[in-house]
Amino acid sequence: MTSTVPATSSARRGSDFAELSRRIRAAGLLDRRPGWYSRAIALAFGAFAACWTVFGLLGDSWWQLLVAAALAVVSTQLAYLGHDAGHKQILHGRRANNAIGHFHALLTGVSFGWWVTKHNRHHANPNHEDEDPDLDIPVLAFSTEQASGRTGLLRWTAAHQAALFFPLLTLEGVMLHWAGIDAIVRGTVRARILEGLLLTAHLGAYVAAVSLVLPPGKALVFVAVQKGLWGVLMGCAFAPNHKGMDMIGRGESLDFLRKQVLTSRDVGGGRWVDVALGGLNHQVTHHLFPSMARPHLRLARPLVEAFCAERGIPYVRCSLLASYRQVLQHLHTIGAPLRELRS
Repeated sequence: MTSTVPATSSARRGSDFAELSRRIRAAGLLDRRPGWYSRAIALAFGAFAACWTVFGLLGDSWWQLLVAAALAVVSTQLAYLGHDAGHKQILHGRRANNAIGHFHALLTGVSFGWWVTKHNRHHANPNHEDEDPDLDIPVLAFSTEQASGRTGLLRWTAAHQAALFFPLLTLEGVMLHWAGIDAIVRGTVRARILEGLLLTAHLGAYVAAVSLVLPPGKALVFVAVQKGLWGVLMGCAFAPNHKGMDMIGRGESLDFLRKQVLTSRDVGGGRWVDVALGGLNHQVTHHLFPSMARPHLRLARPLVEAFCAERGIPYVRCSLLASYRQVLQHLHTIGAPLRELRS
């Protein structure tokens, strides 16, 4: 899908986002919220420590699978805080935010440097067929062009990607670990030594704890549950944001405001959705103002939506279940030609 909004003059396009920025800044919504983040970090770290304390006290027991599930939930919340640090949402200084990000990388086992580089590329070119790294997932196809280029096993997975989507998310956690390790080995992250030490410490402590407390069979099941559920939770937070929305094809160009709004989808719901999705349910506002503190996203959304209505820019917002339905429908439609060729 490509944009159907006609281009306007560059002067008008530039003034649109400038005017929206003035309104957002005047409302105080670009101010940092260090107090809010201090509480959020303390709560997440406390929950993380509590999970591992219970893990040690339970010992050799199948009840540990509940601990694995709890750790998956807590790890997701820690990853959201690492995300916010990467966008400099927490504090003003780059070094201070990076320190917080690296701390959360130690707890989650995801390379902070690798993730920031990848995620910044995504923000610069959301849903761009060639330049958005979030569309570079070989087992899936997000456009007819991608689908036509799949061969062998990847062609089969693309053909059945709607049915395979949620099962494949169980591998997302492992892939996040591996991508960071690969980037460190290849030397594509800046603080290579620091990143390597953090990921080594995380992996070593994790393996040591699980293997010392649980016998091999239970240990494997514990890891599968924790990493699998973590992958699903992470995937469920990121999938509704852009998949199935307008895609920017080769040679197409949109101004910043329209590029971010047309390719993003908001997910409505109460504050529990904010917690479950780490504020990423306010995706349009987040893409327009990536350094905006998370608690301000809900407050800024009505201003952004009203501004888009003034300018005649389509703004998509739906429920969480509807967003997943749209994602799966898009994947099903893209895979249809591949299924027809096999029949």
